[in-house]
Amino acid sequence: MTWLLLAEAGVPEGGLFDLDATLPLMAVQVVLLTFLLNVLFFRPVGKVVEDREGYISTSRADAKQKLAQVERLEADLAEQLKGARQAAQAVIVEAEQEVDRLYREALAQAEAEANSTKEESRRAIEAERESARTQLKGQVDQLSTTIINRLLTA
Repeated sequence: MTWLLLAEAGVPEGGLFDLDATLPLMAVQVVLLTFLLNVLFFRPVGKVVEDREGYISTSRADAKQKLAQVERLEADLAEQLKGARQAAQAVIVEAEQEVDRLYREALAQAEAEANSTKEESRRAIEAERESARTQLKGQVDQLSTTIINRLLTA
């Protein structure tokens, strides 16, 4: 029973709001824990979050700038392509005109050569005709002379 009396004597009286060394110790522990969490966790995490936000905003700005540059390049390439198509069309038209001109020149030259050959052939035929007439005239004169001589001798 003495131990029961000793046990009852060691229990402090009070209640929920006893003001002893526990309350200031707990307050110091909370302040120290807040300080340590702030130094070891919240600041580094905050810095990482800020760095990440900065990286994201920088990346977005770079992406917008590159997108604008790509759009400019695309517009430039479209203009160059349009110009190249127009130049190619002009070259095609010019080539068609050149082919048509060369065809007409070749046709005119062929016609001139054909006319020249035709005229040459006509002259050659005329010369042979004249030669044949001259030969025939000579033979007719010779035959006439022979006939006359035979008739006179007979």
